Amino acid sequence: MCGIIGYSGHRPAVPLLLEGLHRLEYRGYDSAGVAFEQGAHLQVVKAAGKLAALEEKLEKVPCMLATAGIGHTRWATHGLPVERNAHPHLSQGGGIAIIHNGIIENFQELKDELLARGHTFLSDTDTEVLAHLIGEERRMADNLGDAFARALRRAHGAYAVVMLAPEELGVIYAARMAAPLLMGVGTGEVFVASDIPAFLPYTREVVFLEDGEIARIEGGRWSVFSLADLSPVEKTVSHVPWDMQAAAKDGYRHFMLKEIMEQPRVIQDCLSGRITESASGHRVCLRELDGLPVPERLHIVACGTSYNAGLWGRQLLEHTGGIPTDLDIASEFRYRDPLLRPQDMVLVISQSGETADTLAALRLAREKGCKVIGLCNVLGSSIAREADVVLYTQAGPEISVASTKAMCSQMTLLALIALYYGQRRQPACADPELLEAIMGLPVLLAGALPAMRQKAEALAVRFSSARSFFYLGRGQYYALALEGALKLKELSYIHAEGYASGEMKHGPIALIDPAFPTFALALDNALFPKVKSNIQEVLARQGRVIALVQERDGKAPDLEVEEMWVLPEAHPVAASFLALPALQLFSYHVADYLGKDVDQPRNLAKSVTVE
Repeated sequence: MCGIIGYSGHRPAVPLLLEGLHRLEYRGYDSAGVAFEQGAHLQVVKAAGKLAALEEKLEKVPCMLATAGIGHTRWATHGLPVERNAHPHLSQGGGIAIIHNGIIENFQELKDELLARGHTFLSDTDTEVLAHLIGEERRMADNLGDAFARALRRAHGAYAVVMLAPEELGVIYAARMAAPLLMGVGTGEVFVASDIPAFLPYTREVVFLEDGEIARIEGGRWSVFSLADLSPVEKTVSHVPWDMQAAAKDGYRHFMLKEIMEQPRVIQDCLSGRITESASGHRVCLRELDGLPVPERLHIVACGTSYNAGLWGRQLLEHTGGIPTDLDIASEFRYRDPLLRPQDMVLVISQSGETADTLAALRLAREKGCKVIGLCNVLGSSIAREADVVLYTQAGPEISVASTKAMCSQMTLLALIALYYGQRRQPACADPELLEAIMGLPVLLAGALPAMRQKAEALAVRFSSARSFFYLGRGQYYALALEGALKLKELSYIHAEGYASGEMKHGPIALIDPAFPTFALALDNALFPKVKSNIQEVLARQGRVIALVQERDGKAPDLEVEEMWVLPEAHPVAASFLALPALQLFSYHVADYLGKDVDQPRNLAKSVTVE
């Protein structure tokens, strides 16, 4: 979840480090720091809070001659979010600086050993223990790289670690174990980072590090070794087709708003190359899945918004794809010893491809002999590399912490997977009407979004004083009710609960009163009469209701609610792609009206890479 950036090259390092850290702010953080070489000395500057506090300190420190350095934004796991716990951390004596994402699970055992040897610790972190351990190993190792490897072999847990020490001027060491880390290769310079946007202005040539690998970077040269025995590892350089325009706000007030409004293009990009036309009509083409059998049973595993996307897709996979489908929260799946058969298949969903629990679930599934399909957005991520096949959502970089366009792209691809399996199981029973509706979504959504944005802004002013909210939906809209409640909680810190509408009478109805509004997803499908009855139950208890509805034959449904939000007529499945941004826009405008930090909500991080 923290941000890592390292640099060795020919430019002043510190401005590059700060720029890279700014581009990683979306990951969430509570402190920041840098380390760089001033001649043969190591300089560390760090501060609690936002990067502005670090920049203010650096204005008083000469640093323009440094051409190698490391920088970090920390999201607290061990120790309070205060300056002493910020990274980088130093070894005993201060000759080695490291930054670290992840958790060293045996840090207390190592710390007790080092304390017995006379070490003194200045922080509460597991990272400082690792720094001291590297320094201790250096006393016995042949060189700095060997000491780095020896210490990491003793450290148990997940980590991405970057080290700088004046003993080898201009040299950075980096290592990865179950936490994202990659290199950006430029001309006469190399970057190391936890995510690609950190160095996008300078290079799109990337080397992805695998678990158990160590990199040595010096100027424009780099090499990779096995942690186990320091034997050389051959690596390939990949080209990433992102650019900085994709990560800029394009005039929008927040990245989140930009990413919501990008969803028509996101759907188009996700469909690109995946639909073919023949004499018999359009068909879905997912070549990645052609080499795998049709699963007898599919297990979807994901967290957060990706879980909600999986819940939405489950109904389609069963009804359209004909695949019996289970769904699990990854953090539960990995610990309940699931009964998986070799003929079952597992689909893991993660925007970043680095979600710790989802990645652990993937590995568990493979241990049990199951084929794994990865559905993610980030090229070369851990899930992309470890799954048997990967389907990229092609949503481009998502900068705002609260996920928006990622879910839209996941839903699009889940719909395509359902259609694809339907074609393979019963070619004559493929659903051309659904496929045509999905193909028409970019135009439909692009036309609807401006009015949706205006309506959401008006509703936000009226309902921003609420302290709690219900979100109700049935069928696939239950998944969207969960997502709408999640977004309101994430962004505005207003308590919200998503419920299946039919469950309301089983307890939650007791909470309804005039101060507890309900957001009801009452779209035009076979379950509309049921949802209408649920709305009447809320109204009978003086509850305020926003009803998200659709036109039919140019008319809105007959509902006597406080606010009716009318969306265009659409296929019942395609309507979800209208409802999703409506929910996102409402949450966005409530949070913005309340003055919240929309792109970086408190306590949250973009990618949950530790358990």
